[in-house]
Amino acid sequence: MPVVDVYDLNNRKVGELELADEVFGAEVNEALLYEAVRHYLACRRRGTAKTKTRGEVAGSGRKLWRQKGTGRARMGSIRSPLWRHGGTVHGPQPRDYSYRLPRKMLLGALRSALSAKLRDGELKIIQSFSLPDHKTRTMRGALERLEAGRTVLLVENEDNRNLALGSRNLPGVTLRASRELTTYDLLGHERVLMSEAAARKLSEGLKP
Repeated sequence: MPVVDVYDLNNRKVGELELADEVFGAEVNEALLYEAVRHYLACRRRGTAKTKTRGEVAGSGRKLWRQKGTGRARMGSIRSPLWRHGGTVHGPQPRDYSYRLPRKMLLGALRSALSAKLRDGELKIIQSFSLPDHKTRTMRGALERLEAGRTVLLVENEDNRNLALGSRNLPGVTLRASRELTTYDLLGHERVLMSEAAARKLSEGLKP
């Protein structure tokens, strides 16, 4: 089982934590990571792109000229797709891009992402995010002491008002509860700062 150091908000080592090998020491499956990220992005798509057909664009339904005898091609409507400002043929219509991915694949991808972050030294366990106040300045100072980097993911086990308010205005900083953690969140940030309570919960809850 992997044993990691536990730090406080001043970046001082205060202990060690033993993590589940099945969760934080699993084999990294890149194909599974790809499928999980693709699924997440597909479910986020709004799917509201739409073009108007000839029945929806503005324009009279009057026949432009008589069918025969003018020497011109026959034409029945100014809303024809052949004309400028006419309708669009086979254009995009509102649709739902989401699809279902098996739960075992989602959990397997999450285990792979956590294992990859720990393997690459991008995961740090924090004893507790106990901030004295909810000011952004306080949160920024804590992240600088922890050498968090440009983009950082904060993972907490329970509601923490000071942490939520102090981090919400910092660019590149994202806060997630352990129950809402996704593979996309883990792979989309350079560093992951996880509370000790959240690490224990994930270590127990993600066991296969």
